[in-house]
Amino acid sequence: MANIPSFEVPPQMRDLAETSVEQARKAFGTFIGSARRATDTLQGSTDLTRTNASDIYARSLDYAEQNVRAAFDLAQKLAAAKSFPEAMQLQAEYVRERFAAMQSQAKELGGLTQGAMQQGAERAKAAMQQGVDETRKAVKQGQDAAQQMGHETQNAVDQASH
Repeated sequence: MANIPSFEVPPQMRDLAETSVEQARKAFGTFIGSARRATDTLQGSTDLTRTNASDIYARSLDYAEQNVRAAFDLAQKLAAAKSFPEAMQLQAEYVRERFAAMQSQAKELGGLTQGAMQQGAERAKAAMQQGVDETRKAVKQGQDAAQQMGHETQNAVDQASH
């Protein structure tokens, strides 16, 4: 068996290794923190979407109920009509009222939908920007750590060779 010479690692190299590991750990922590915040933001966006969808659904049910009640009211009025012209007048009024109501309902639902989409887009944009900023920070920390490690390695090699 060949004799392997004993080589003691200089204290500078050990310090360098410890510093490098700590810097890498810090950069990784920043990256993971960024990923967790992005996940939390996504969860918040999902909650917002669910709330907005629930609001739109509830409003749609309200409108459906209003429209069905109006139809029952018309049926009751038609049953009580004393003449065909009166029934035709009731029918014409109903059509005008329902047309106006449906236009208003469609406009409001469209506004709710547009608002929900805008909120979602704004939140997604903010989350993406935050993720990009934090990723840049983590990359910069990693680059700085690698550069510092390179300098410290060179210094340790220089000291060990002298």
